[in-house]
Amino acid sequence: MAKKKSDTFFIRAEVTSDDATFTQTEIDLGAFVDALGQSVLRIHSISTQYQYAGFPWAAQAATNLGNNAVAALGWNLVTQLPTELVGMTDKSLIASGSLTLTTDGSGNPSLIAEAEDLNPEEWRGGYLVATEAIYLGIDSTAVINPECTFGVTLECTVEKLSKEAALALALSQQ
Repeated sequence: MAKKKSDTFFIRAEVTSDDATFTQTEIDLGAFVDALGQSVLRIHSISTQYQYAGFPWAAQAATNLGNNAVAALGWNLVTQLPTELVGMTDKSLIASGSLTLTTDGSGNPSLIAEAEDLNPEEWRGGYLVATEAIYLGIDSTAVINPECTFGVTLECTVEKLSKEAALALALSQQ
């Protein structure tokens, strides 16, 4: 008899860039995560979207950068309240990626490249989260006009761990 697969659900969040400064939003997981109650969240996959002032494609932003311009937008999903984008060795990092935009001498888009350098689906079992909130942040190297709204959809399940394991995981993510 096949084992019944847990039902997945989706958590959605977005954050809008604030000129060329780091901006973030909190994603409340209190309904799913309770380390003392032995309940943790497993993120199985993350889908992302960059949207510029109502246009769901990156070329719109690149046309407003000017001639021979380069802009990069970076994003992080982390377990602790950050003040900037963090690197791969930061223990709070769940996922991260970037979008690079360039224009030619006439201001037309010449390169749009997206990279997701860390995502839970790259791990065999997803990514366990034992904190009651996670944070989605975005930063850019240039003022993007129109501003960029970056969104994520997380495919998740809730799991039970022993009290000791849940507390150890929560402490390791702080």
